[in-house]
Amino acid sequence: MTAADYLPPRLSLTALREASAGCRACPLWRTGTQTVFGEGRTRARLFLVGEQPGDREDELGRPFVGPAGRLLDEALAEAGIEREDAYLSNVVKHFKWQPRGKRRIHQKPNASEIAACRPWVEAELAVISPRILVCLGATAAQALLGRGVRVTRDRGRALESTFAPVAFATVHPSSILRAPDDESRRRERELFVDDLRVVAAALER
Repeated sequence: MTAADYLPPRLSLTALREASAGCRACPLWRTGTQTVFGEGRTRARLFLVGEQPGDREDELGRPFVGPAGRLLDEALAEAGIEREDAYLSNVVKHFKWQPRGKRRIHQKPNASEIAACRPWVEAELAVISPRILVCLGATAAQALLGRGVRVTRDRGRALESTFAPVAFATVHPSSILRAPDDESRRRERELFVDDLRVVAAALER
């Protein structure tokens, strides 16, 4: 079973969001608080997609509202991109985690979980039909752009995609937060903003 079994007969963001709330296509619904569907304008020119919601997103039911989301907002602003001009989503709609004391620690989704959930993000892309797709992190990039994509090698350059006229891959903002020291975080953040500036320039063309 995949999310395709739960898709509504007519695709719209409202219908998709309502249908996704009852998705049981993979076991992650049992541990996630709720489905975290995408968010943004129906005809957004830019579609940003990450791996999965985090702890804060799982609680609030909205994508990119935790620490990584705040960093993304800052980086988008520095690059000259309004968050309101983008649609934000994830390739997996439930938070996968493991307990560590009182904390819930992110766990990477496996191939079957990604495959089961992928029809949701494909449907979002079909409705929105963005000019530019930006994959944040390796999981999103390989799920939507192909297993041959390597973020460290391909970041910041235009890539081919069946989902948008042009696509880009860059790091997930959470990876910047995990950098080992302040200098590494500063450097990685600058590179991330540089990648987003390339995206901003492509939007202007």
